[in-house]
Amino acid sequence: MTGIMFVAVTAIVKHVGDDVPAAQGAFLRYVLGLVFLIPMIKPIMAARLTRRQLKLFGLRGLVHTVAVILWFFAMARIPIAEVTAMNYLSPIYVTLGAALFLGDKLPPRRLVAVVVALIGAMVILRPGIKAVELGHIAMLGTAICFAAGYLIAKQLSGEVSAPVVVGMLSIVVTIGLAPFAAMVWITPSLADLGWLFLVACFATAGHYTMTLAFAAAPLTVTQPVTFLQLVWAVLLGAVVFGETVDGWVIFGGAIIMASVSFITWREAVARRAVTPVVSATKV
Repeated sequence: MTGIMFVAVTAIVKHVGDDVPAAQGAFLRYVLGLVFLIPMIKPIMAARLTRRQLKLFGLRGLVHTVAVILWFFAMARIPIAEVTAMNYLSPIYVTLGAALFLGDKLPPRRLVAVVVALIGAMVILRPGIKAVELGHIAMLGTAICFAAGYLIAKQLSGEVSAPVVVGMLSIVVTIGLAPFAAMVWITPSLADLGWLFLVACFATAGHYTMTLAFAAAPLTVTQPVTFLQLVWAVLLGAVVFGETVDGWVIFGGAIIMASVSFITWREAVARRAVTPVVSATKV
């Protein structure tokens, strides 16, 4: 269900396309989604956030803002399957970031898995064989920014409750997107507003079902299932948007997902959790 919800988000953003500029589309998605924050207002007010925590929330909001703009930009320019497959790289960047900035160990087997995942990305991009478009570069930036945001959230999750972490992200990202949206603002149609509200609904539902999945099974079970998102994305792109099914993209995505699943399994064996499930790094 989580995979279907996030693919629905992808499909709607793809449908809106260039009708609304990327920054404005991202801003409207968050503004319209603020209605879901009403239950989180009380926990945020009661949290008594410190100056350090506010700075971390601000930094997370900044990198997430950039990630969301890049994601909306990429969605209008490259096939859905390629966006989905390249988004699988976020957990790999989290693993590297945890080793570089949080002092997490990166033993040889995990390092090999990271290298294998990057090879998977090269299989998808195939530089020198096919043109690497701006959308592909945007997705690389998206994965890096989502990973940075996740690492900051992991630091904060041990200090404040989940509703505060989620609520503060939405508030800060909405504020962060506002000036970018203002620079490219066009008057959206009622239809576009309706579609972007659906994006907020499906994204919220996806995060909720993901939470239910975490409660029902360990990451070693839920992580491999997220590969189904690529299957749904390929079918959606082919049937609805007439996109060509690229076997290399599926193969590269499978390599990345296998690597992420291996890292998750190794962390479970070592009884530590650093690598997020793929769906945790979403809009």
